[in-house]
Amino acid sequence: MGKKLLVYSVPVIIVGAVAWFTLRSGGARAVEVGEGVPGFSLPLFTGSGGGAPAGQGTVSLDDYRGHVVVVNFWATWCPPCVAETPSLEDFAEKVKPLGVVVVGVSVDEDPAALTAFINKYHLTYPIAREPSRALAGRYGTLQFPETYIVDRSGHLAEKIISNTDWDDPRMLAFVRDLAQPGVQQASN
Repeated sequence: MGKKLLVYSVPVIIVGAVAWFTLRSGGARAVEVGEGVPGFSLPLFTGSGGGAPAGQGTVSLDDYRGHVVVVNFWATWCPPCVAETPSLEDFAEKVKPLGVVVVGVSVDEDPAALTAFINKYHLTYPIAREPSRALAGRYGTLQFPETYIVDRSGHLAEKIISNTDWDDPRMLAFVRDLAQPGVQQASN
């Protein structure tokens, strides 16, 4: 009797878990390489980089039309996010002269923790705070960090799940190639 109950319970639990995650993310599916990415306009977080005065302005994907954009969903409480932060900041500075923009979208609920983190790591790229995770859900983000490299035409060129070493020369070469005029994602 116990084995029979187990045999019938496991599929029900799996289906329930899948349904819960689907409903939780609003039914959104992950953006696939080659597809257009969802646009967004979020308030620029107080104290973050990006050239706007602290606490003023927005960060919008439309503002960077025609540029490569690296959208990084992250949080201060996420160990892999913390691990990749220094190399992501260095990467952002290296690719800025190419017209490439790194945009951080923090899902932190605590604005004080986010401010302290930005100051500790001297982050200069634009950061938005979006604790509702609605935008992350529209992209299909299920864990943090997840990074979306958007080509100059607004299509997903690459999705990176978990942290990465942004100092890797292959990453820099990939983004540099995307930023070149006339280069577009092959699957467009």
